[in-house]
Amino acid sequence: MKTEDIQAIKALLATPKKIAIIPHRGPDGDAMGSTLALYHFLKKFNHEPTVIAPNEFPNFLAWLPGSETLKIFENETSLCTEILKESDLIFTLDFNALHRTGEMEHTLAQMNAPFIMIDHHQKPDDYAAYTYSDTSFGSTCEMIYNFIVFMDQKFALDKTIATCIYTGILTDSGSFRFPGTTGNTHRIIAELIDLGVENTQIPILLFDNNSFSRLQLLGRALQNMKVFRNYKTSYTTLTQTELDAFDYEKGDTEGIVNYGLSMKGIHFTAIFIENKDEKIIKISFRSQGSFDVNEFARMHFNGGGHQNAAGGKSTLSMEDTITKFEALLSNLNIQ
Repeated sequence: MKTEDIQAIKALLATPKKIAIIPHRGPDGDAMGSTLALYHFLKKFNHEPTVIAPNEFPNFLAWLPGSETLKIFENETSLCTEILKESDLIFTLDFNALHRTGEMEHTLAQMNAPFIMIDHHQKPDDYAAYTYSDTSFGSTCEMIYNFIVFMDQKFALDKTIATCIYTGILTDSGSFRFPGTTGNTHRIIAELIDLGVENTQIPILLFDNNSFSRLQLLGRALQNMKVFRNYKTSYTTLTQTELDAFDYEKGDTEGIVNYGLSMKGIHFTAIFIENKDEKIIKISFRSQGSFDVNEFARMHFNGGGHQNAAGGKSTLSMEDTITKFEALLSNLNIQ
């Protein structure tokens, strides 16, 4: 982070402020962990922070300390808009373009308060007055740890803040398997554990709390999987009818896309999920090695993300979306 930005933010936070903290739409473990970690940190210095999520977060993250304080823009639009208007500062975490907040984008674009962006995705937009953007990090939560250090307030770290940071690092690193995981990541994790983080319990809360219907939905997704070994590619689909049949709840499809990479010789995978309410096909892409799914998603499916993990969407039907995807495979160089 630029020295001048650090000094400017220190000056802004020197006196109590009303502060809005925004994650991206469909907040995941890193978005929730980073926003709540910052929330608890700011409260220690007599600020008035409010986390405003664009929409509901998954149930498997509801145990995170402070999650009950979140305001949901989709459910309380008027109240959230008033909070934003009264805010002296607005932090945006784990995204770098306002359209990643969905319907909230238009409201945020009208705000006069300075924005502070902390994010690890590629090609950030220029809406923020102060930007901490670095794609070398595997999670925004690791950057929040650094941000606290930059503010010379590492002493403020406690078990609550550490728990939130640990959760985001764990989830966005694929349990420390993804390329952004470094020696420094593990050194931070060791510090968090020393602060009291229950590192044996958090994975249970995140990954071992499935409902029977979610496991059945996973089974259906695996049944639907198609494999193109000559292209080192797999993909699966879930229609709205299938989601409804297995009592889909938000978060139930989290992580399913990764199963496509667990097969020997497969380096590129995707999941296509129908959302009839929004009239889109939501897409997640994953890769191993040098194939850049961020560039692929940006070029073909109005999305983006990281080199090995990205998302996109299609307004075509499921059938036409799959036809488009399969037609692209012959032109890809997947190593």
